[in-house]
Amino acid sequence: MATAAAKRYARAAFELASEQKRIDEWRSRLATIRELLSDPSIAAVLENPTIAGSERMKLVTGAGALDTEGGNLVGLLIESGRVREAAGIAEEFERLADEAAGKIHALVTSAVELSAEERREVGDRLSKQLGAEVSVQPIVDPRIIGGLKVQYGDHLIDATLATRLQQLRRRLADAS
Repeated sequence: MATAAAKRYARAAFELASEQKRIDEWRSRLATIRELLSDPSIAAVLENPTIAGSERMKLVTGAGALDTEGGNLVGLLIESGRVREAAGIAEEFERLADEAAGKIHALVTSAVELSAEERREVGDRLSKQLGAEVSVQPIVDPRIIGGLKVQYGDHLIDATLATRLQQLRRRLADAS
């Protein structure tokens, strides 16, 4: 999940990309930045305050993987000590772009693997309920015992057996 800072950077990038009608270009740019900065050795160097900021910037721009706007964003991340926010920025940008296009990505957690038909049914129900196209990303977590947990954006629907058992335990403990 993206941090508040990552969300601010992503929103600024998305607003710029929307104004310029270059959302796909920015999506690609942010994917490149995420890939570049996700390397722990590169992130460690870029976060090292003993290396001059200009030298750290040369390391990134010298690779030739980034255009001017991408380099500027990485420069801001280096300057503000937020190099490790790159993945969150890209993730949040994707969410904003999908939201603008009327698409929602939902993480659906179940205790056992859902069949293709079950995934389609969950996606159809969510699409109908939310009034938007929903793509389902299934996750298997046996700890939930049964039921489903659905997460999209900042929303969470927890209809799992594990959660219901915890609630029952609390009520029984409070009643004693």
